Amino acid sequence: MTKRIALVTGGMGGIGTAICKTLAESGHIVVTTYSKPGREQAWHADMKGFGFTDIHSYLCDVTDTAACREMVAKIARDIGPVGILVNNAGITRDGTFKKQTKEDWDAVIRTNLDSVFNMTKPVLDGMLEAGFGRIVNISSINGQKGQFGQVNYSAAKAGMHGFTMALAQEVARKGITVNTISPGYIATEMVMAVPEDVRNKIIAQIPVGRLGKPEEIAALVNFLCSDQAGFITGANVAMNGGQHMM
Repeated sequence: MTKRIALVTGGMGGIGTAICKTLAESGHIVVTTYSKPGREQAWHADMKGFGFTDIHSYLCDVTDTAACREMVAKIARDIGPVGILVNNAGITRDGTFKKQTKEDWDAVIRTNLDSVFNMTKPVLDGMLEAGFGRIVNISSINGQKGQFGQVNYSAAKAGMHGFTMALAQEVARKGITVNTISPGYIATEMVMAVPEDVRNKIIAQIPVGRLGKPEEIAALVNFLCSDQAGFITGANVAMNGGQHMM
């Protein structure tokens, strides 16, 4: 396996952390972003406790185009050019459309969708020059089927895959693949904080009878970023335990 620099946005969350660990275990040099100063110290301490001593992190607002461009340039100077990009950063601002504000809409679209443009744009030239690149966009089951109270989130996550399909066609002959993963309900801290009775109702709707594991998403990311996945591009891989099939 060729050792590459892998940039994971939102890598300090539940799924993001699992992705960072798995890519590091595969021998890649992992870089992640964080948006709030101070949090990174505890996260790096946890990573070192697991034996991951060479994961890098950069403060970056993924909704800021210029900040993303500057960060990618800094990574190139400090470490080298990005060969793998995982667009994982995301937030929710849930509420029925009737009650949803423009601020709720803008916050989710900027963080979940605009960030994909902001991060992909500055890394793509280097990938084209190298003749290799792996871009994986972390979408959601709700970008495929929609979800009550998540008009903004569902729109952003569906938009991620539209981006995937179009860009995949543009760069396919240049050794670059672009794919989407659409997880269902995953056992992250956020989901596990949901009241148990509500969580049990969610699990009852999942044919495999359990929540997904962050490590399962990470394993799929790792494969899509490998040399062996070069014939997969423009795909949206559902990983939801059979909750939504299409």
